[in-house]
Order: sequence, then C-alpha cells, then structure tokens
Amino acid sequence: MGTGSPVTITIETIVHSPVESVWAYWTEPKHITQWSFASDDWHTPYAENDLKVGGKFVSRMEAKDGSFGFDFGGVYDEVSLNESITYTIADGRQVKIAFIRQDNDTKIIESFDAEETNAVEMQQAGWQAILNNFKKYAEAAKEE
Repeated sequence: MGTGSPVTITIETIVHSPVESVWAYWTEPKHITQWSFASDDWHTPYAENDLKVGGKFVSRMEAKDGSFGFDFGGVYDEVSLNESITYTIADGRQVKIAFIRQDNDTKIIESFDAEETNAVEMQQAGWQAILNNFKKYAEAAKEE
C-alpha cells in the first residue's frame, strides 16, 4: 500500500432486530464479550466502553488456548444514539459505523482504514467474520 492514503474497507450486514436493540448489543460490555471475535476458537473475556465523544473503549481478544491475545481499543470521535459511531483506533486508523433502521431490521455499514501489514482481503474477511458473529448473537439474543 505504501505511503498513499489508506485503503478504506467497507463491510455490512442486516440484523433482524430493531435498531435500539442492535445498538445495545453493539455498545454494552456485557454483550460485547459475547460476540466480539472472528471465530469460535477466540473469545473476548473483557470489555469496557465509555460511549461518548472523547470516551475510550477496549476489548481484550484472546485465543481460547492462550496462545495469543491483544487489546482492541480507541477513542470515540462521534456518537449519535441509534444512528452512528466514529472512532479512532489506538494506531490512528478511523472506523465509521452506521446503524440504519429498516422497519424492524437494522442495516449495519462499517467502514475502516486498512492497516498495512495484512492483505486487504484478509482484513475484510476478519472484520466481516466479527460482524457476522454480531448478527448471529443479536438475532439470537432478541429471542431470549
């Protein structure tokens, strides 16, 4: 990718749940720990979230076998309740998430600046896997 402007990757899904519920599942730490990982051999044992402009968030993502783990965190730039979130990750990349009400469903569109270490396709697949995990969790949680 070099020294040019970063590549922006966009992923999306439609969650069959109202936007108010989707927002809660996306932003509350007790829910974040249930979905914020890309595959079943990973988990998120800890999350904190100060959902306001200038507020910080962090999620601890770890392989269940203990072989690897990292903190994913950043600072919120914009927060519009039930509509959108923009934040800057600790490494300076920006993420924008839109929550679009579609009757009783919610379309989520997430765009983020790619990092330069891993292939764009790999990053897109990883973030999409997490988003798909969120969709699965949110749709199951509403039935409880």
